[in-house]
Amino acid sequence: MSRDGRAGEGEDTSLPIERGFPIERVNEIAEKESRAKQYYRPVYTMHKWWARRPGCLFRAISLYSLLDENTTADDVEVYEPGENQQLGEGGPDESDLVEAIDDVDMDDPESLWDFYPKDVRIKDKKILDPFMGGGTSLVEASRFGVESRGMDLNPVAWFVTKKQLDAGQTDVEKLEDAFEQVKEDVANEIKQYYQTPCPNGDHDADVMYNFWVKELDCVSCGHTVPLFKDYRVAAGRYENDDKYNILCPDCGAITLVSDWQDESECNECDYAFVPKNGNVSRGGYYNCPECGQKESITDGIQQQDGYNLRLYAVEYYCEECDQQGLEKSAHKGYKQAEVADKQLFEKARQEWNTRTDLHNYVPDENIPPGHMTSERNPVYDHGYEEWTDMFNERQLLALSKILSSIDNVSDQDIREYLLLALTGILRTNTMMVGYDQTYNKVVNIFKTNSFDPPRTPCEGNVWGAKFGRGTFESIFDMVRDAVRYANAPTDRYINESGDTVETSEFAQPIGQNSEVYQDDMRNISAENEYDAVITDPPYYDNIIYSEVADYFYVWQKILLEDEYPGFDQKKTPRAESIVTNPYLDKTAEDFEHEMGEALNVINRALKDDGTLAFTYHHSDEESWGELLESLCENDFEVTATYPINSDLNKFIGGEAVAFDIVIVARPTEDRRPISWDSLRRRIVRTARETRETLEENRELAGGDIGVIEMGKCFQEYSKHHGEVHRAGDVMSAKEVVDEIYGIIQDNDRGEQDVYRDLLEESNPTYNDLNKHLKRSDASEEQMKEMQLFRLENGDFVLTQWDDEKRQAYVQSKVEEGNGDLTTLDKAHFLRYRFEHGRSISEYLEQWDIDELRELCEGLSESTNDETYLKMIGVDTSLAEFGEE
Repeated sequence: MSRDGRAGEGEDTSLPIERGFPIERVNEIAEKESRAKQYYRPVYTMHKWWARRPGCLFRAISLYSLLDENTTADDVEVYEPGENQQLGEGGPDESDLVEAIDDVDMDDPESLWDFYPKDVRIKDKKILDPFMGGGTSLVEASRFGVESRGMDLNPVAWFVTKKQLDAGQTDVEKLEDAFEQVKEDVANEIKQYYQTPCPNGDHDADVMYNFWVKELDCVSCGHTVPLFKDYRVAAGRYENDDKYNILCPDCGAITLVSDWQDESECNECDYAFVPKNGNVSRGGYYNCPECGQKESITDGIQQQDGYNLRLYAVEYYCEECDQQGLEKSAHKGYKQAEVADKQLFEKARQEWNTRTDLHNYVPDENIPPGHMTSERNPVYDHGYEEWTDMFNERQLLALSKILSSIDNVSDQDIREYLLLALTGILRTNTMMVGYDQTYNKVVNIFKTNSFDPPRTPCEGNVWGAKFGRGTFESIFDMVRDAVRYANAPTDRYINESGDTVETSEFAQPIGQNSEVYQDDMRNISAENEYDAVITDPPYYDNIIYSEVADYFYVWQKILLEDEYPGFDQKKTPRAESIVTNPYLDKTAEDFEHEMGEALNVINRALKDDGTLAFTYHHSDEESWGELLESLCENDFEVTATYPINSDLNKFIGGEAVAFDIVIVARPTEDRRPISWDSLRRRIVRTARETRETLEENRELAGGDIGVIEMGKCFQEYSKHHGEVHRAGDVMSAKEVVDEIYGIIQDNDRGEQDVYRDLLEESNPTYNDLNKHLKRSDASEEQMKEMQLFRLENGDFVLTQWDDEKRQAYVQSKVEEGNGDLTTLDKAHFLRYRFEHGRSISEYLEQWDIDELRELCEGLSESTNDETYLKMIGVDTSLAEFGEE
C-alpha cells in the first residue's frame, strides 16, 4: 500500500501509468526515433552522451505520470500546436483530458494517448531526475510546463543537459552570427592544410580524409612493417560500386579490383598480391613479410618506444571538377598520398610547434589509469600517455585555433554552444578512429564505448569540406538545429493510417522552470517535495561513464574551469559513481548498497503520494531479484512494469537477452505478512488474468505481455516483502523472483488452487466456482470426484476436512497408495487423524514435509485455524501472518 493508502488491493490506482500504458504506440515511434534522432528530436544530437532513451518514451511517461484522478480542468491547459495556439480548436480540450485520465486501464490505455501530440501544460507539478545523464527526462517534462530538477555527478553530463535545457531560451541568430565570426577568424587557416593535388588537373582538391598506417620494425631483421590487416582502402562508389579500392603494398598506388579477397594485380606496377592478406594477424600480432618473424604489436611498441605513422592515401572532393561536369567518381574519390600531401602535413606540424600560444587551448592532462584505459584495452601499451597523444599535430593546430576563436566570443551562453560543437567533433577528429571501408565513412571513437587504438588511423578535415562526417561545420549545424528545435519543438506520431505525422511547432519551448546540479545525488536533502521521480538509473555492469567522459571533459574544462564548479579537477569523479568498477575494486555488492542509499534518498524526496518511474536494462534473472529486493528494502511497492521492445520469452527460456523496461513504484509504509501458499496463488491468478486481458484486448508480442505479467506478479510480492512465510522460513526477493519465473512459464492452476481460492471467499457460491474455473486448469468434474464441493438442494457446499464424504475419498486414496494423493488430500487426512488423537508421524516421515508445511500455512491463514500449523509442528502463530 502506498503511504497515502490509495493503492490498496482491489482499488484502482490513481495514476494512469499504473493502470495502463500504450506500449504499442510508444514502441512504434521509439523504433523510428532511435534510427533518426536528428529529425525526431534534434536536441538530443547536440552532443554525445551514452545510453539515451528515446524522447518519445519519456514524453509518454511524463504524460501518464503527472496526471492523476484528482486532476481537474483547472489544473491543465491544452493547445493545438501551431502559430495561432487555439485552445481546443476542433479537438480535445481540458475537460476531455480529465475524462481521458479516468478512462485509462490495462484493456485500453490509449484514451490519454490522444493528447500525446498536443501542447499540454500541467500546473503545480514538480519532478526530479537524480541520475539525469543526457537529460531526456528533464527535457520532456519541461515541455509540459512542470518544474523539473536534475542532478548528475558527471560534469560533462551536467553541462550537456544544461545546454539542452538552455537551448529553448537561446537566440538562434546570435548563435549563427558567432559561428560566422569564428569561420571568418580561422576557417581558411585550417582548410589550407586540407588540400591535395587534384588527379584531374593542375589545381587543388579538398581533402575529406587522410589515411595513415602505423609502422613497426621487425624485431628480427629490422624490416619496416606497415600494420595493415588487409589492403582495402574503401568500397567503390557510383559506377564502381561493385568494386573495391585497394592499396598496392609494393608501389603504394590505389587501384580498383572486383574481388579484394582474391589475387589481384596493381594497375601501376603489375605487382601481384592478395589484398586480404595483410601483415597483422589475430590476437594483436604483426608478421614480417621479409623474414616471417611474428611479434606482439604492443610488445613491439614498448621495445621500440612507439611507432611510426605513414600517410598513404587521401579521399578527396574537387569542387572545380564537379562544376566542370566530370563524373562523380572523378571529382570525388581516393588517391595515393603524394609528396605534396606529406609536405603539407609537415608545414602544419611546424606551425603547431612554433605557435606555443595555442598550446593553452589543448589539454595538458595525462590519461588517468582506470578500467577503460588500464585494463579493458590498455592505451598505455599502445604508446598513449597524455590526452594529446590521441591527436596528430595538424588536428591539435586546427582544434586549438577553433577553441581560441570561441574563447573570444563575448556571450557566455553562445560561447558554450560553440564549445559543445567543438567537443562534439572530437568523436571523429582524432587519431583514435579508423575508416569503415564498407560504408565509406570515418567511424567514431566510441563505436565500442571504449578506447580502441586503431592500426590505420583516419584523419578527417577538421573544419570540413562539402562532404565528410563529423566536421566542425556539420556538427555546428546539428547544434544550431537543436537550438532552433528547442525554441519551438515539434512531435511525431503514427496516425490511424500508419503514416508518420509531424505536428506544427509547440509554443512551449524546452527548458523553462528547469534547474540542474552537478553533485552526488545522495546529497539531495529534499523531503516530501516531488510529485514524481522520473529517471534512468545506472546499471551495475554498464559503461563506466566517468572514464569515457574524461575524453570530452579535458577539452571542455579549458573554457569552463573558471566558470563552473566541477570543471577544476584533472578528471571526472570516480569513486562516488554508482557503478561497478574493477579498477577501484567496486563490486556488485557495492553497487547494490549504493543503489539502496540512492533509493532511500528518492523515497524521502517524494511526496507521500509521489511516484517513481524509471527505465531499467538488464539481461539476467539475478538482476531482477536484486532490483526488486533493493526497491522493497527501501520501502517501495512496485505498481507496474512495461516493456520497451523486449523479448521475455527468450529470457525465461534460458537465453541471455538484454531488454529495457519501465518500472513504476510508490513509497509504502505497510507490509502485510502472508504465507507463500497464499501469495503463490495470488501470483498465479494475477499472471493468468493479466495475460488473458492483454491477449484479448491488446496487440502485443508474447514477450511484451510477459513483462507486464511479471510486473503484476512483482506488485503482488512487494506488498508483503520481508513477510512471506514458507515452511517456517521467510523468503527473500530473489527466491520469489525464481518462483515467479516458473509461475509465468508454467502458469498451472489446478483443483487444489481453485479450492483454496474458494476458501478465501466469505460465502462462496456456485458462480464463484465457475469464475475461478474459467481461469484455471481445473475441471468441475474432477473437483466433484475429489469431494471438494457438492450441491445440496440447490445450495453450494464447499467441503472441509471433517466432511464425511471428503474424508471417505481421502481415506480411500491413502489406502490405495497409488501416488496420486494431492498435498491437500494429505493435509485433510492428517487433520482428521490429529483431531482423533491418532499418530501421524509415520506419514510425516513418508511425505514431503516442506510441501505440507507450505500448504498448511496457507490453510491456517485462509480458515483462521492454527490447528493446521500445530499438527505438523510448525512453531508459528496466525498473528505472524496478520489479518488481510
